[in-house]
Amino acid sequence: MNLERKQLLIDLMKHKEYQPMKIKELAIILQLSKNERKELDELLQELIRDGQIVRTKRGKYMMNNKEPYLIGKFTSHQKGFGFVEIEGEKEDIFIPAKYVGTAFHQDTVAIDLLKESRGQRQEGKIVEIIKRGKETLVGRYEESQNFGFVVADNRKIHKDIFISKSNNLNAMKGHKVVLEIIDWGDEDRKPEGKILEIIGHIDDPETEILAIVKDLEIPIEFPIEVKNLVKSISITVDEEEKKERLDFRDIQTVTIDGADAKDLDDAITLSKNEKGYELGVHIADVTHYVRENGPLDKTALERSTSVYLVDRVIPMIPRQLSNGICSLNAGEDRLALSCIMNLDKSGKVVDYKIVETVIHVDERMTYKDVATLIEGTDEELANRYESVLEMFINMEELSEILIKERHERGAIDFDFPEAKIELNEEGAPIEIHVYDRNNATRIIESFMLLANEVVAEHFYWQEIPFVYRNHDKPNKDKIQALNKFIYNFGHHLKGKDNIHPRAIQELLEEVKGTSEEILISRLALRSMKQAKYEVDCIGHYGLANKYYTHFTSPIRRYPDLQIHRIIKESIHGNMNQASKEHFRKILPQVAKQSSENERRAETAERETVKLKKVEYMKRHLGDVFEGVISSVTSWGIYIELPNTVEGLVHVTAMDDDYYIYDEEKYLYRGERLGKTYALGDKISVKVEGCNLQERTIDFSIAK
Repeated sequence: MNLERKQLLIDLMKHKEYQPMKIKELAIILQLSKNERKELDELLQELIRDGQIVRTKRGKYMMNNKEPYLIGKFTSHQKGFGFVEIEGEKEDIFIPAKYVGTAFHQDTVAIDLLKESRGQRQEGKIVEIIKRGKETLVGRYEESQNFGFVVADNRKIHKDIFISKSNNLNAMKGHKVVLEIIDWGDEDRKPEGKILEIIGHIDDPETEILAIVKDLEIPIEFPIEVKNLVKSISITVDEEEKKERLDFRDIQTVTIDGADAKDLDDAITLSKNEKGYELGVHIADVTHYVRENGPLDKTALERSTSVYLVDRVIPMIPRQLSNGICSLNAGEDRLALSCIMNLDKSGKVVDYKIVETVIHVDERMTYKDVATLIEGTDEELANRYESVLEMFINMEELSEILIKERHERGAIDFDFPEAKIELNEEGAPIEIHVYDRNNATRIIESFMLLANEVVAEHFYWQEIPFVYRNHDKPNKDKIQALNKFIYNFGHHLKGKDNIHPRAIQELLEEVKGTSEEILISRLALRSMKQAKYEVDCIGHYGLANKYYTHFTSPIRRYPDLQIHRIIKESIHGNMNQASKEHFRKILPQVAKQSSENERRAETAERETVKLKKVEYMKRHLGDVFEGVISSVTSWGIYIELPNTVEGLVHVTAMDDDYYIYDEEKYLYRGERLGKTYALGDKISVKVEGCNLQERTIDFSIAK
């Protein structure tokens, strides 16, 4: 639609005799073709977002004579009410249930502020759905006599979806399904859907995992053109590809990963000398195989990250690459992008270079074996790896120096126990234990952090378009709330408004080993902002560093892959003005999409862990476990078991007395017997119930 017609549309909308009008009427007056009608619809939506016009309940458009509506994202609550987050506003707008209308969770909506609000928070009314957050939902199919309905898995979708017989795809009661919303309903009518896919029955362990993946719209299968392209990629490195690369094949090289890892994207070389150390962090050169704007690149950007679930990995790039030619497998020549750093004895980087290399991994090591070698407790293992033993001793030495340096600058280390869930062949959980974070895991963490910091600072000063991993300083209100909370336990954050990360670090050290450690550590983490990818470098608060990026995992993270392209353009002298403009244009969207998909992957990983924990505890109904009170709330006490499983003893289940909640001291006290249940207390609990749909566990206090 040309500018003249756009202006004519606005003039029409201002003319009283022409409003309100339906889109068909506007199209006829403007003499628009079919293709131009689509542009008209987009323009109308734009004018609604700008608050210039509104759409009536009857689907007609008219000028907005009120103040412009606020636009934001709606977050629903399962009880019917919700909140709208407005960009740039400190506080969300509360939407009472009666003013939600047909809005669904994550819809972009226009709201009108209500003049009178019952509480302190500003209230609003949803007046327009600008954009639906999702067109499809996942849920459990239930049958009635003449129709069916779907109960959404996401409890924030509090409305059941009506399914007519003609749209049920022959689903049966108990099936998990994917449905499309075909009618969003209104105040008097439920939304209506059409079943697109039957995932499986809820009794099948595979079904619930797939339901989580499908609900989050995580792609599982690769397009056929990607599959065909992968077949054409060589499984070995050609001699021609090794030319003009720094040859590291004669230098002792190892990978250190988990025992079950198959996508190995980082390898280490290390030598010690009179001045200090030469550390090589060698990262798989994935960009050599995933070419920009090709089918592989497009699907990698669409996914943005590999997703590591309890029972499977959904890779960012096909397994033939991620576990094959791109993986730094032992005994094979591989192409890499390497950061070679010379460090003095204090761990300071005095010189470095970022170069294309060809490497040959000598040993594929596991964290467990490296930790055992460093401890010197297994003579047979020491004999087996005698040739690399000295390198591991030097690695630990350098790692300890780097850890000390990070600690001194104020870096925060949230060391929460992480669950490792063992599954049988059918996918059922048979054991849950805590991941062993040992010396070897800290070695690799230290070296990867250092490489990321060196690369980030290098390109910051080059003033080349780049993607940084930023972690902004926490919101003042959240820090004040945290300070107020910890005051009840005799703790206080040092500093005023701009709290240095060292203050958080010192708090975590202060509470270590205390009854309130678990709760305060978690609250401190929640007071932090989320790290994200951005094109402007603002630093990493948690690491207390001005420069940080993600360079070390291009097999499983798209920003790393994109950064490798920028580095290689720079290495080859191709970073001219046209290249800079190209990267300036595409990087903001790369950063935004990667951050969003990272959140999506984290949600999937977290929900599948919760699911398997509930499945595991369901087999222990009636069993008694020892745990620790990890949180005390007005509705009951949460108990965490040594294997990280957490469940709730609801206040109504505390039936041996009438218990009064002491909000200031975070405890319950029995009115008659005076018995107390306080934060950090050890307690025996009995497993009473497990809800797979809600992914919750109910305990009672063992008698």
